[in-house]
Amino acid sequence: MKIILNQDTHNLGEEGDVVVVKDGYARNYLLPKNIAVVWNKTNQAIFAGKAAAIEKRKEEKRKAAASLKENLDSLTLTLVVSSGESGKLFGSVTNTMIQEALAKQGIEIEKKRIEVASHDIKMVGTYSVKVRLYEGESATVKLVVKSEAEVKKEEAEKLAAEKEAKAEAEKEAAEEAAVEEETVETEE
Repeated sequence: MKIILNQDTHNLGEEGDVVVVKDGYARNYLLPKNIAVVWNKTNQAIFAGKAAAIEKRKEEKRKAAASLKENLDSLTLTLVVSSGESGKLFGSVTNTMIQEALAKQGIEIEKKRIEVASHDIKMVGTYSVKVRLYEGESATVKLVVKSEAEVKKEEAEKLAAEKEAKAEAEKEAAEEAAVEEETVETEE
């Protein structure tokens, strides 16, 4: 069946494209969800009239994808998950978790556009995750997976170092005050 797409559809085409698909796919999925309309002279004329607007939207999508690609390529995400002592995760890191981490950064991406190379990440470490953008363009996000226990240990060490530095500063301040007090007493 020949159809005209109303919106961009992954693995099928972009808005305004005329494609041939199986009859059942068109009747049972594309047409009821208003993703496409049946190709005929009337619908073809309607889309011909919309051609300039469709092309303008495509250009905007290209520009948005280019700027998003720059942001994603320079981004490093850190996920903290529970794991065993060997570094093996209890569960795995999925594209949904990555989507949520990106949303916290203010970047909205559909989870189906996020491709985890090894499908599921099951060990602590650094990974590259591919994000599909517009027209076959993609970006690579650096993903660092850390263990909860490791992060807590680092925080405890940092806190202990801060306390030690604070105690050291207080000790030095007390010594300076004592030296200052002695000099004031000797001057009188």
